[in-house]
Amino acid sequence: MSAYDDLMAYTRETQALGQVAGRLGWDQETMMPRGAAPQRGEEMAAMEGVLHARRMDPRVADWLGAIDAESLDAVGQAQIREITRSFERANKVPGALAARIARVTSEAQGTWAAARGDEDVAAFLPALEEVVTLKREEGAALAQGGNLYDAMLDDYETGMTGQALDAMFGEMRPVLVDLRAAVLGQPVPAGVSGSFDESKQMQLTRAIAKLFGYDMSHGRVDKAVHPFCSGSGLDVRVTTRTSPTDPFNCIYSTIHEVGHASYEQGINTDYLLTPLGRGVSMGVHESQSRIYENQLGRSRAFTGFLFGKMRDVFGDFGIADEDAFYAAVNKVNTGYIRTEADEVQYNLHIMMRYDLEKALMSGDLQPADLQAAWNERFESDFGYAVDKPSNGVLQDVHWSVGLFGYFPTYSLGNVYAGCLYEALRAAVPALDDQLAQGDTTAATTWLRDNLQTHGGLYLPAEVIEKASGQAPSAQPLLAYLQQKFSALYSL
Repeated sequence: MSAYDDLMAYTRETQALGQVAGRLGWDQETMMPRGAAPQRGEEMAAMEGVLHARRMDPRVADWLGAIDAESLDAVGQAQIREITRSFERANKVPGALAARIARVTSEAQGTWAAARGDEDVAAFLPALEEVVTLKREEGAALAQGGNLYDAMLDDYETGMTGQALDAMFGEMRPVLVDLRAAVLGQPVPAGVSGSFDESKQMQLTRAIAKLFGYDMSHGRVDKAVHPFCSGSGLDVRVTTRTSPTDPFNCIYSTIHEVGHASYEQGINTDYLLTPLGRGVSMGVHESQSRIYENQLGRSRAFTGFLFGKMRDVFGDFGIADEDAFYAAVNKVNTGYIRTEADEVQYNLHIMMRYDLEKALMSGDLQPADLQAAWNERFESDFGYAVDKPSNGVLQDVHWSVGLFGYFPTYSLGNVYAGCLYEALRAAVPALDDQLAQGDTTAATTWLRDNLQTHGGLYLPAEVIEKASGQAPSAQPLLAYLQQKFSALYSL
């Protein structure tokens, strides 16, 4: 066997172990008994220790040194690019630190969940302080004298920088603020009324998942506090949540996570258990979940179809017709929760978190002051005060598990989705007619063929440009939002 073959065989074993570690995380969120958290922390730390040691094994350097990358095809060169990046990163972070982060964040996740349930920020602070300290240490190791936040951001969006995000968000923010003000000055559409059986919600949401192309023979839909997608290749699982008074929460959480899952299921199977066999970045990943959820799932065409399905399942729920249902699905109103925010306001939630986590990582903001900073910023941005911690600083799981640098990828996903949707509409002229029949095949096939199949073959900005025909830009998203909500609210 060649050095390349030896390296890829070793890498596949590492990737397989990573999938096992991911399954532990899925179980922790869905099935694990609450009292098992301390032991799970030890298990996660042990797995991370093994993975970290494999990623920085000296044999990887020997194999890389023996490979002539120029002699490889484009796929082989991309594999080497990603393996080299992972190896260099692993060797910057001490193994003991990586294992400690895995242990502490696993335990902190349980602490966060309990504190969130009890509305007790103080109970979470010691765990948060330890996570922030450890992540600052990791960021400094990765940055090696450079920008700490950029080094952390690179874990989720290769090639992106805080400076570029500041420019992009600076362009988006005034447009979104103005659109929000104009929309909230108009009458609020009626919402759904009544009680919606949660078992029926799960039955409907599983049917919708299949309708959007989710392969249930290689996946499953379960319930969790915080909806997420887990896994890649032949085992890709999603979670959702239900509320007896808000069926949209379940339906659109599912469509969102199915977008993530479809990306993973759509990757070329030749890349299975290799660095290319997963989504290339969290921003590109989010582009799939957002275009499935919003541009497709919340479109006038698809909501007309969904209205009939919901009437079949739940009977009368207080909405008179398809137009009223479309308005209800896309209603813009006040609210605290990022995951429930409408398209107009969602990115404002992200920009707030982005600024706060940058300040936490730089040391300009301390964890003990985070709640006050959150509440002050929220009231400034949204015009009303946070009423309780679970609607404020405790609402998201991300910081408890150390995902600093992750939040801005949500808005990047919206920007990428805007570019992709513009290209999709040009490529599929009959899109609305198809969606009105509940047929997403042309749309999801276009996304699979033009983006999902590539996995990690191209860098994030490259794959968006190849699929959409343009470099990533906020303009298509802003134009889409202005057109959609100006029409909905007669601006």
